Amino acid sequence: MRLSCISNFGYTFVMNIESLLKKKNIKVTTARVALLKLLEAASKPVCYEEIKGRIAMDKATFYRNMITFEEAGILNAFESHSKMRYFELGHTPHAHFVCTACNGVECIESIDVQLPGYEIGTIVIHGRCRSCVEAGV
Repeated sequence: MRLSCISNFGYTFVMNIESLLKKKNIKVTTARVALLKLLEAASKPVCYEEIKGRIAMDKATFYRNMITFEEAGILNAFESHSKMRYFELGHTPHAHFVCTACNGVECIESIDVQLPGYEIGTIVIHGRCRSCVEAGV
């Protein structure tokens, strides 16, 4: 099984999932490999509610594993306006747009925010997406 992490900024790494977990000193389990496969296949950040039907673990186990991956630098995470936590593979911090009408999440490829003396991590912008604006939602 190969793990491909491609951010919107062109940064790419490909690694065997088991090797990655071992390199990060994380025990290789079937559940962890399954989670990383789901994240690899996702085209956007995902939350527990979106993938719970495709995993064989309870919510607490899911979040424990995701926190382990986040602390190891395997994935990025952020919280939406509805307090849902979203996860994506990658190491490059970037901005996300969360629609307050449909709860859609999009990665923002380019945003220029400068705060001299600060180190910026993830930025989450809330508002209505183009589809919801056009639909009058």
